[in-house]
Amino acid sequence: MKTILFCLTCFPVVALAQWNWQSVDSAFGALPASIRVYRTADPIAGKPSIAYYVKADLSDPSLEFRSDTTWKRRLTPDQFHQKLSAPLVILNTSFFSFATHQNLNMMMDQGQMTAYNVHTIPAKGKDSLKYRHPLVATLGLSARGKADVAWTFTDSAASMPWASQSPMPHRMNESVRFSLNEINVPLKKWKMRTAVSGGPVLVQNGQVQVTNNEEWKFAGKAIDDRHPRSAMGYTADGQLILLVIEGRFPGKAEGATLTQTAEMLVSLGCVEGLNLDGGGSSCLLVNGKQTIQPSDKEGQRAVPGIFYIRRKKD
Repeated sequence: MKTILFCLTCFPVVALAQWNWQSVDSAFGALPASIRVYRTADPIAGKPSIAYYVKADLSDPSLEFRSDTTWKRRLTPDQFHQKLSAPLVILNTSFFSFATHQNLNMMMDQGQMTAYNVHTIPAKGKDSLKYRHPLVATLGLSARGKADVAWTFTDSAASMPWASQSPMPHRMNESVRFSLNEINVPLKKWKMRTAVSGGPVLVQNGQVQVTNNEEWKFAGKAIDDRHPRSAMGYTADGQLILLVIEGRFPGKAEGATLTQTAEMLVSLGCVEGLNLDGGGSSCLLVNGKQTIQPSDKEGQRAVPGIFYIRRKKD
């Protein structure tokens, strides 16, 4: 889904919907015991829906949790699957530019930065000479397999990102640059082994908290639109959750709003979680097999960055 502007939704949900999930591991071939696949066709707020999630144990020493990016081109998830010698799981991640194929959000792999946040967004409207400067929602995994969701700042001159554990209202000014000294929330160097970004954050402290206003991702009432969704989160007992929701198929699967996606993550036990690029980009492969049907009529959309899980090589 192309990055656009946004409005604020940030509140706890009192009564969460519940979904009946069925184990569908057998439909996706041989998997380690630490990776499980689930599906539901229960409706979302009365509308037909199809969703899948993968649950992966971050403590399994036989697994690698990685990200991969392209340079000046994009690949479909199937092409990433071939490039990476058939990993167990692939999920699309960051927003990107259709014109340049550039990731708009930071990514890390094996402790190295592979993509950087775009912190400057031209303001639209009467005053087109101003720019908005947000931090970016990111999920990171440490070398010890600990997960964290934070709001990140990157600089291509620095080898590591900075991160805040609380959101910061985006800045608006006439500068095309955004620097560390303009950030008014506590930051620390974020030493992660793997990281992928998107936004907005959907879940904090086990509750629905959609920080769309701070991150400047979706405009107007777009946060209430139903679309295919991709999202990630993690549970208190160290389970990584990769969620996709099918959409844009009237009468079959009509997608979800950001808040509904957040509710689903919370119902799965996530203590933190974030939205990733959705719409036609949403795609989750397990052993090279699609879960949801991508909404683009051409099939899988080519993207510049993915998250993947594979068995460690000997």
